[in-house]
Amino acid sequence: MKQFIITENEAGQRFDKYLAKLMKEAPKSFFYKMMRKKNITLNGKKATGNEKLEKNDEIKIFLSDETFDKFAGHVEVKKAVCKLDVVYEDEHVLFINKPVGMLSQKAKDTDESLVEYLITYMLESGSITKEDLRTFHPSVCNRLDRNTSGIVAAGKSLAGLQKLSQLFKDRSLKKYYRCLVSGIVENEQYIKGFLYKDEIHNKVSVLSKSKDDCVLIETKYKPIERYDDCTLLEVHLITGRTHQIRAHLASVGHPIIGDYKYGSNRINNKYKKAFGLESQLLHAYRVEFPKLEGVLSKVSEKVFTAELPKLFDKIIDSKKNNL
Repeated sequence: MKQFIITENEAGQRFDKYLAKLMKEAPKSFFYKMMRKKNITLNGKKATGNEKLEKNDEIKIFLSDETFDKFAGHVEVKKAVCKLDVVYEDEHVLFINKPVGMLSQKAKDTDESLVEYLITYMLESGSITKEDLRTFHPSVCNRLDRNTSGIVAAGKSLAGLQKLSQLFKDRSLKKYYRCLVSGIVENEQYIKGFLYKDEIHNKVSVLSKSKDDCVLIETKYKPIERYDDCTLLEVHLITGRTHQIRAHLASVGHPIIGDYKYGSNRINNKYKKAFGLESQLLHAYRVEFPKLEGVLSKVSEKVFTAELPKLFDKIIDSKKNNL
């Protein structure tokens, strides 16, 4: 007989979903059969699988060690070590200032990404164990392009991950970016359009009218500082779509400097030669939280900012000094 006590990281999910993670090699029909026969119980009672688990719930599994081990499989954890720039952390959430060049989530099995670094960080800090990873994997709630820096929010507990993800989904969390764009922007602007994604080339285009497979995008921006040939903008990302800021600003004649996909090669090469710039000057600078209760009460109505990368700062300083 195996006994498990539900932790905070596991609470909030359906019982059958938990069992599918705990015994990942077993077919779902097996769980339901074992529950009907009371070989799997929840708090000493017969269960159906659709119960929502709470912290300290007790699960008993009346199977031989050999059978359980066969269905549970092995927990394989490949540690991926990278020093994280932590902006904020509590027991439920973690905000990280992601550097340029780091993936938010891996694209293929051999990749190392912020998610893997996060798991290693939590294992080494003791906030999660290897066995915990059977039933819960910490993850990020928003993704930045590899060559976009700034705040990435992650859930350390299941409840934190769910609540934080919902804030991004319903747009009640406000997201602001800083970017350096070509040309002079005089006034604050609100722009909208329809984004079409070319999956083959991983590139998007912004259209004035909707067509099949398009999604509405909304972006606000205002100038922070103007220089001789470029402008530092603060961008309020209202909707959050693939390459939205990069493509939207390029569509109105103000491409982000360093963006070879949507910008000007001539301008980008000028900055590459002068500063060694090889990525877009786009940084997820600030997040503002609404009034919250429960697991996210500690971040209620708080504002978090992430420092600009050193190269971004260096280029701004040079523009201020007309270098």
